[in-house]
Amino acid sequence: MSPTVSVLVRNRDFRNLFLAELVVFGSDWFVMVPLLVLLPELTGSGVWGALVLAVDTGTMALLLPYTGTVADRLDRRKTMIGANLAALAGVLLLLGVRGAGTAWLALVAIAAVAVAKAFYSPAAQAALPNVLDPADLAAGNAVAGSAWGTMTVVGASLGGMLSSAAGPYVSFWVAAGGLAAAAGLATRIRRPLQAPRDSALPHPRTWPAIHEALRYIAHRPRVLALVAVKSGVGLGNGVLTVFPLLAGVYGLGSVGTGLLFAFRGAGALVGPILMRRVLTNRAWLLTGLALSMSLYGLAYVGVSVVGWFPLVLVLVLLAHVGGGSNWVLSNYALQREVPDRLRGRVFATDMMLATLAISVSQLGVALVVDQVSERTVLAGCGLVTVVYAVVWRFATRRLSLAEPAAEPEPEATRAS
Repeated sequence: MSPTVSVLVRNRDFRNLFLAELVVFGSDWFVMVPLLVLLPELTGSGVWGALVLAVDTGTMALLLPYTGTVADRLDRRKTMIGANLAALAGVLLLLGVRGAGTAWLALVAIAAVAVAKAFYSPAAQAALPNVLDPADLAAGNAVAGSAWGTMTVVGASLGGMLSSAAGPYVSFWVAAGGLAAAAGLATRIRRPLQAPRDSALPHPRTWPAIHEALRYIAHRPRVLALVAVKSGVGLGNGVLTVFPLLAGVYGLGSVGTGLLFAFRGAGALVGPILMRRVLTNRAWLLTGLALSMSLYGLAYVGVSVVGWFPLVLVLVLLAHVGGGSNWVLSNYALQREVPDRLRGRVFATDMMLATLAISVSQLGVALVVDQVSERTVLAGCGLVTVVYAVVWRFATRRLSLAEPAAEPEPEATRAS
């Protein structure tokens, strides 16, 4: 039995956490794919789709510095359950989006879902090492990294087909049911999702806690490099805005949009599995991160010049083999570098920078999507990522992750 399958079979708590994330990620795509097709149909403009994506990522980016402190301060299991129930309420608001005059309600609903995800994501990421034995950490990251890709394949493809066959509102109901199921799975996790805290050390207040995490990142070049790496793919993420428009070019509508997102997810699923050997060799991690960014950018440049939809799908898959590998490699490296008491805040900062980069990319595309061709957007986003990869690797050329990280001294101890 392979290590990635074995850890799922042996570890019930990890299995429940993994299944909860599968359902959460799948529900997200039962919302996004139908909504990105519905809004242009209702409004006659591609801008609304770009705004939805930007609100989703931008709201998360603004909240993550605070929600990271919550992940380090409060019970992570309860945080995840509450976030899932709040997201469910946001999804139900989408049932009111029925015409151009109510398109604004989609932005409110997606903002509410994004608030919930901002609480859920740092808690789930920070909890992962606590449900895994040290020997299973690499295999567990490969499995957990595939969760998003797996459910992008399932959620995007089924969301597109269900929306095409039964309408977007049925998809929204399915997403709401999935979020309720995810909350139930989280209640079945029995291991503590954070390390025991020293009761003599009070929890720092929000702003001092954020400041401590930022100082920790700034004074450790390896952590700073890892926190900055996801932004390369994030700055190229504006390509997602033109997926519905690109499917329209080929006359494929909701089904084509679902296929594009599904092949995106397939790449994100395959990438972490292919890169599992790199996870076990820390000396390869920085080079692997630069190569994964470059693959993402070059593949989307390829999408911009080909004219056959099956080849477009293959290139999208290759792009997200790179993007998925980049995400999992950097997460694994950060888990090994950062101690538990700071992990939620550092991961929140990591996700904040990535989502800010995504928001910048999507807002940039929103400004030009009705004036330039889809192919120009694809080429521009791809080239931005390639340039970022080259600059990032040059800046990190003297760093190595081969040596173990040093445990930082607690803030309260230094102050005394």
